[in-house]
Amino acid sequence: MMTEVHQKLIEKLKDRFEDNHKRHEGINWEEVKKRLQAAPEKLRSLQKMEETGGEPDVVGIDERTGEFIFYDCAAESPKGRRSLCYDRDALESRKKFKPENSAVDLAHEMGIELLSEEEYIELQKLGIFDTKTSSWLKTPSDIRLLGGAIFGDFRFGRTFIYHNGAESYYAARGFRGSLRV
Repeated sequence: MMTEVHQKLIEKLKDRFEDNHKRHEGINWEEVKKRLQAAPEKLRSLQKMEETGGEPDVVGIDERTGEFIFYDCAAESPKGRRSLCYDRDALESRKKFKPENSAVDLAHEMGIELLSEEEYIELQKLGIFDTKTSSWLKTPSDIRLLGGAIFGDFRFGRTFIYHNGAESYYAARGFRGSLRV
């Protein structure tokens, strides 16, 4: 059974879908809506994405599985997901001034995945994102084993991918997520 909150969310997602055709050319809203109505657990994750300022929107279809792919499409890294270090190990390694959570843990709690480097680059082709903020990205294990993590932003007319210590956190760095429905 659809809750009133989920019905309102679907209407908001529909409005965003209609206002941003470039992000999902060739995708039919009615098909997306049917899939959403059949997946209350995915609606809960989308609601959390919305509540934390992510402005989720459909950005494609997984050709292998047929799933609709949602990314956070807010202009800047979602406000409700900033000032986080990268993961639990990084959080526990901090001796002082620990942030409240980590990006990986919060994404897991929300039921979403951090965008990968490739997904972030694809997102930047759909608009201009993170001109004043940055977003943690899913970090390859070889980088993480060395204590680092990667993040991206858009400056000087191009997308940049950088590295930082995974335990670092900044008021202007959050994370963007993806969800498949």
